[in-house]
Amino acid sequence: MMRHLNYSHLQYFWAVAREGSIAKASKSLHITPQTISGQLKLLEESIGHPLFNRVGRRRVLSDTGRLVFEYADEIFSAGAELASVLQGRQLIGPTTLSVGIVSSMPKLIVERIIAPALMGEAPVRVRCHEASLEQLLSELAVHRLDIVLSDQAMPDGLGLKAYNHRLGESGMSFFAQKSKARRLCGGFPQCLDGAPMLLPSQSSVLRRRLDDWFERHQLYPRIAGEFDDSALLKAFGEAGAGIFAGPSAIEGEICRMYRMAVIGQTTDITERYYAISPERRLTHPSIVLITDTARADLFAA
Repeated sequence: MMRHLNYSHLQYFWAVAREGSIAKASKSLHITPQTISGQLKLLEESIGHPLFNRVGRRRVLSDTGRLVFEYADEIFSAGAELASVLQGRQLIGPTTLSVGIVSSMPKLIVERIIAPALMGEAPVRVRCHEASLEQLLSELAVHRLDIVLSDQAMPDGLGLKAYNHRLGESGMSFFAQKSKARRLCGGFPQCLDGAPMLLPSQSSVLRRRLDDWFERHQLYPRIAGEFDDSALLKAFGEAGAGIFAGPSAIEGEICRMYRMAVIGQTTDITERYYAISPERRLTHPSIVLITDTARADLFAA
């Protein structure tokens, strides 16, 4: 078991992972490749797992290596930041914003929410990590994330000190390739009956709402595809594989980006969006900026 961490060894590893090779790292650190190789071996023995895998003549980070690199990057970035402060250079605002994104979140919605952080007065480096809500909440609990963006609220009873901050909601629009939209028979929503549909996977909250809505309207579309990834679903829609539903809040972006036509809208199906934070009252400047902007602009009534 590793009793302590040698930060010199860690810095050599960080340099190799960042530069892509021992040779390049040796030049940037002004030490011999043999010294770096020896220090990497000692670090791997201390950790008990290999940090790199060999792929041909290249070194590729192992799963353990990727985890260690994430922490090392934060450690040495913070060190550089401290050096700047001590040298009298004033830093404005946070340098890093770590955002967890629930996999089912529409990517265009995510971009619209996060974009203000990149355009604010303070320089911010955004790190995005996509996974299930359960995985992201576990990372939030150990402070590896600053915030989680989700299309569902954090469930009760988890024993986790985190809070839901509602950003807004959006009704649904239905999109079809322009040439196919002109050939649909009947008005909306009857034109969906028997039509090819591209749907989220059955595990998603939106899929359950769509299925309930189809049943209430006695609509029986033909399921042409099911997708975990919303961007991939839209790409198939652009190719003409079927009709799909998307948030009305980004209706214009979907039409422009994927060259689609809107065939109908409904507010009977809504998606709600949340920022989940360890704080009851948001204080992180970048998080305050993106949540306030989302409420006032993206999801304005």
